[in-house]
Amino acid sequence: MYKKQNVIIILIFIITISNLTADNLNQKFIEDNNAFAIELYEQLAKEDGNIFFSPYSISTALAMTYAGARGNTEKEMSDVLHFYLSQDELHPAFSKLSSHFARIQDIGNIELNIANALWIQKNYNILDSFLNINTKYYNANLFNVDFMNATDEAAQEINDWVEENTKNKIKNILKKRDLHPLTRLILTNAIYFKGDWEYEFDKELTKELPFWINKNKKVMVPMMYQKDRFKYSKHEDYQMLELAYTGKELSMFIFLPNEIDGLSKLEKKLKDILFTYLNQFAQHKKIEVYLPKFEFTKRFVLNKKLETLGMKDAFIISNADFSGITGNKKLFIHNIIHKAYVKVDEQGTEAAAATAVLMAESAEIEEPIFKADHPFIFLVRDNETGSILFIGRIVDPLDK
Repeated sequence: MYKKQNVIIILIFIITISNLTADNLNQKFIEDNNAFAIELYEQLAKEDGNIFFSPYSISTALAMTYAGARGNTEKEMSDVLHFYLSQDELHPAFSKLSSHFARIQDIGNIELNIANALWIQKNYNILDSFLNINTKYYNANLFNVDFMNATDEAAQEINDWVEENTKNKIKNILKKRDLHPLTRLILTNAIYFKGDWEYEFDKELTKELPFWINKNKKVMVPMMYQKDRFKYSKHEDYQMLELAYTGKELSMFIFLPNEIDGLSKLEKKLKDILFTYLNQFAQHKKIEVYLPKFEFTKRFVLNKKLETLGMKDAFIISNADFSGITGNKKLFIHNIIHKAYVKVDEQGTEAAAATAVLMAESAEIEEPIFKADHPFIFLVRDNETGSILFIGRIVDPLDK
């Protein structure tokens, strides 16, 4: 029987790595990456609406960047991203994890494609040591583009690369306003996943049923149904269900609050659940499963979220130290953009994500002084269209 109080869900993709040993992959490295994933989730969850992102994509793109971080910039990135291995250990660890995913792809049960690239301003000097880390451990392709004189063309080339490496699921990750002539380096990661359920849902059993957004509001959605044996556990505040994909290399874990308004309470426990209780009480049981079909895309600019977590200097022109990239301290991160797509239906799951770390060079010009100590005009406009939303003037700031 369908119970209307069980309708809010948390979806989490967890990569199965139980076949790896401590000899070929550092388990603490995996736990550290997952800790960053949950902390970033907690930041994104402060906003309303659906959330979907790839912490692996974000961590990888920032690890590529981290290879050139030095001083306090390196320390802050290490603390926020949970990069607690030394630089000499961290990048090989990412390489081993990527090789593991490649082996999963080669088995052929699912599709799991990962690609990395560096987009470098033509004639801009990047240290060989930095390039070698990215090509050796991240298999990154190197592309020369002209951000200074052909900004739109460079953005289009990067967008085309992302689209191609996500099978057309992530389009236009960069907008025109994201780039400017001082952009010198962009680091990108793209990931694409497609897996069929181990036990597919019968399309004939999918029906329109209510999904309760809150206690007072519901919407009708196509709700999938099946009855079979799944790994399942029931707790005081939530239920957990594991839906494996063909081959069982990957699974989707679903955490379902017992109450309609229980999502916030559950999110506060998420870190403990993932690191302490996951699978602790799970058993294979015959169970009726109702799961809504859904498909959506989310785009995030992550600067403020990472600053809130403590990664600050990397975004400040005067403080950023990426001297391991160029040999000087002119580069800083001016944008970290992430875009993700997910589709869940009767057959399985299709997901894609891409991350772009945009680095600009500080301009060596005399800083002007803007002292608004006399009457002035001001306006507010939409920068993408140029539409003016508000306009006014200040003659007396104390005049109410």
